[in-house]
Amino acid sequence: MPAGVKWVREMVAEYNPDANTIVTDAGQRLQYDYLVVATGCHLDFAQIEGMDVNAIGRNGVGSVYPGPKAANETWRSMDAFRQRGGKAVMTLPGTPIKCAGAPLKTTFMLIDRMRQSGTLERSEIVFHSALGVVFGVPTLNEMILERWAEANVPVVFSSKLVAIDISGHKATFENPDGERTVEDYDFIHVVPPMRAPDALFNSPLAWQEGPMAAGGWLEVDRETLRHRRYPNVFGVGDINGTPRGKTAATVKQSVPLVVSNLIDVIAGRDPSRRFNGYTSCPMILREGSAWLIEFDYDGKLIPSLPLVDPLQDSWFAWLMKVQLLKPAYMAVAKGRV
Repeated sequence: MPAGVKWVREMVAEYNPDANTIVTDAGQRLQYDYLVVATGCHLDFAQIEGMDVNAIGRNGVGSVYPGPKAANETWRSMDAFRQRGGKAVMTLPGTPIKCAGAPLKTTFMLIDRMRQSGTLERSEIVFHSALGVVFGVPTLNEMILERWAEANVPVVFSSKLVAIDISGHKATFENPDGERTVEDYDFIHVVPPMRAPDALFNSPLAWQEGPMAAGGWLEVDRETLRHRRYPNVFGVGDINGTPRGKTAATVKQSVPLVVSNLIDVIAGRDPSRRFNGYTSCPMILREGSAWLIEFDYDGKLIPSLPLVDPLQDSWFAWLMKVQLLKPAYMAVAKGRV
């Protein structure tokens, strides 16, 4: 922690931007001149009836999102399943989620591990998407669907996971025609709907109308990342109500921009830097191969490495994801880059 910085180890429970104050969960009221919101998002498992995060790793339940322990337990469940085979159910909610590629990577990895174990051909993997796509960039969406079709992995669109019977191995999905229950699965990957934390969700800082209002996301200008109604407030990371950008790569690109624009505002100037929505998703296809997908707000591919074709299988992209990005993420988290 830099010298001169006071670290208040309490969560924000209330925002009052009209008074330039926040209240912590311990009841401490703090005044600010400028505010940077970087809370991340809330994993709303409560929207899935019967879901218990503590059950991850048991009864064939997996979810990589709650944290390292859950990710490790998910792998244990996947490993046990891929060795014996059976029926797998993969899910994708209808809300914006952090690392939108994670549910897809998990599916690709499961396919690859089952192929290695010789259990893929006698097993069933079905992907349920609450949306009309599996990925927001059209070209990549079609490429992913083609790969899954080759592996005999069907996709059920507009199919939202709403309930799970963990001990009974049953999952209920909601679709435009009603509800359907999938029974006797052997493995399920549960991806929770995501939204803003309660304090932000219920505050004036959240979008009040439009597509981002339902999730309570922070109402920022998508280019300057400055709040649209409270000019002394900025947002960084997953909490931002922007068209894309809930990835570590977005944070890496946008933090220096927010710092620069905040300095401009403090000095009485207009924000001088503009963000294009840069997002990166190294899409693991199998062990030893990946796509390095980089794109902007409009879904336009903007590759940064000229030697890597984002639409071609790449060993280098896989190596970068597995060996290079983890230490880079840790360095970012520790404020070293």
